[in-house]
Amino acid sequence: MRQEMIKKAVLVLISVLSVSMVLKAQNTSNDVIGRDAPNTITTTVPFLLIAPDTRAGGLGDAGVATTPDVNSQHWNPAKYSFIKNDVGIAISYTPWLRQLVSDMNLAYVSAYKRMNEENVFSASLLYFDLGSIQFRDINNALLRDFTPHEFAVDFGYSRLLSEKLSGAVTMRFIYSNLTGGIEVQGSESFPGKTVAADVAFYYYNDEIELGGMPGTLMWGMNLSNIGGKISYTTNEYRDFIPMNFRTGIGYNMELDEHNEFMVTVDVNKLLVPTPPVYYDAGEVLPSGDTVLPSDEIIKYGRDPNISIGASLFKSWYDAPGVATAFVNDGSASPFKEEMAEFTISTGLEYWYDKQFALRLGYFSEHEYKGNRKYFTVGAGLKMNVFGLDFAYLIPTTQANPLQNTLRFTLIFDIGGLNSESQI
Repeated sequence: MRQEMIKKAVLVLISVLSVSMVLKAQNTSNDVIGRDAPNTITTTVPFLLIAPDTRAGGLGDAGVATTPDVNSQHWNPAKYSFIKNDVGIAISYTPWLRQLVSDMNLAYVSAYKRMNEENVFSASLLYFDLGSIQFRDINNALLRDFTPHEFAVDFGYSRLLSEKLSGAVTMRFIYSNLTGGIEVQGSESFPGKTVAADVAFYYYNDEIELGGMPGTLMWGMNLSNIGGKISYTTNEYRDFIPMNFRTGIGYNMELDEHNEFMVTVDVNKLLVPTPPVYYDAGEVLPSGDTVLPSDEIIKYGRDPNISIGASLFKSWYDAPGVATAFVNDGSASPFKEEMAEFTISTGLEYWYDKQFALRLGYFSEHEYKGNRKYFTVGAGLKMNVFGLDFAYLIPTTQANPLQNTLRFTLIFDIGGLNSESQI
């Protein structure tokens, strides 16, 4: 019995969920080359880049250079070196893309333990449940029900490098089961597995004074998901995971004894190849040869079939230069498209008496690279030992799959039993 290309359908679904593709890109005509202008970068396991916690979720997905908190593992584990409490645990839950499906969820558990003044160990589990999917054959007969799922387990170590600078490394095991082992067009399929690492740095200077008010200047950088490619079948082709560069700056100002205000900005870029533009069948090459339907000859851009190490460097200058806001006037360039691949997150946070927080954020992505643009709001309540946060996402466009996204986080600052905590 022939089977449907279920794997392909599931992967398409994953792409829809992808933090790099989750909004529909506009199919704007490219007058320069006669193709659709959007050139979105795709990877496997895109769930690794979804904001798993409510604090960053309320700050426009900014978190690399905020004040330390228990969920620093995802954004910048080097922040743990400056956290005040010795032990912390957080549990986060996000019903994901409920505008499209009713049973898709993202869960996140993170924890840290300070060993001494210089060393902190941390761990986390990120679990993505894609909901139930029915596998059917070409005659629409039910083969089986399956729940695709993915998870990542992290272990991190952060250390003070100086009085104001820290560094961290994180090891990650990634598991992605999209097909349940079902046979796909005669080929055996299996879960994708790989390992990856993060390298992060964090600068924290709490000796700043601005306008007569004490403050803290923060800077962070995180190279995340640096690891092996993933394959779901026995063929030789493997896909990149979302290797990522994130950096940012933040400033936290103490307005008075009871009021604090923080502003932060993150800049983010995927470190995987940008899809090139290929010649269409029937086009004539500079050599005079005609392109055949089976040919894959690059017209603009670079070969995406490169090693992990090469991608870390070449991803900074491999854009074909055909998908920018300037395509219609003929001024498109690789540099302009490369700049379009950066996303920007901005966030504002207000704390009253270290017990009640309000958050506001904005996330922006170029229209040809995913077109995600949304506001976020959030609030938090912090008691001596536990805290409760929530965040809400507000897209700038209607009928958006991210519409009405809610995030919830329950925080246990165990050290708060004996000392005042910092969020």
